[in-house]
Amino acid sequence: MMATTHVFAGLLVASAVALVEPTVALEAGIAAIVGGLFPDLDVVATHRKTLHFPVYYAALAVPASGLALVAPSGTTVAVAVFLLAAAAHSVSDALGGGHELRPWEGQSPRAVYSHYHGRWLEPRRWIGYDGSPGDLAAASVLALPALFVFDGFVRTVVVGMLVVSIGYAAMRKAVAAGAERFVD
Repeated sequence: MMATTHVFAGLLVASAVALVEPTVALEAGIAAIVGGLFPDLDVVATHRKTLHFPVYYAALAVPASGLALVAPSGTTVAVAVFLLAAAAHSVSDALGGGHELRPWEGQSPRAVYSHYHGRWLEPRRWIGYDGSPGDLAAASVLALPALFVFDGFVRTVVVGMLVVSIGYAAMRKAVAAGAERFVD
């Protein structure tokens, strides 16, 4: 899935938090954006392995969420939302295509690495590949709550990311072809 789709999934959690406790809405929104993007920073290392932790982020999110419920503050909520967004990102990468330059060809058996299991998880291909029409549709639907719940900075980021999502989806296959030419 596109990085923006992951951010919008995290913002779904942040939107629920913002509706329940508006005083921490900004912290929740920013944490969702950062947490949704964070695992993909490993693109410069071993992508979908170095910073993707499908089990461990979720395991850490449980006590962090409990703490945020018992002692809500901007910090506890931000940590919980960050971990939930990073967990959702890492887990949902297994729902898409494989870890390859041309994932629509379905050649790679690797979606995301599970450190807990010590192996690569296979792609489910529910969302064909990052930038696919299905991915763009998922991103658009996931972004809707944030557009209604947030204003200011977070809403501006959501609108900007929707524009980037549309552009990336329109150019996805050309991006892969360009990357192949660049590497050659």
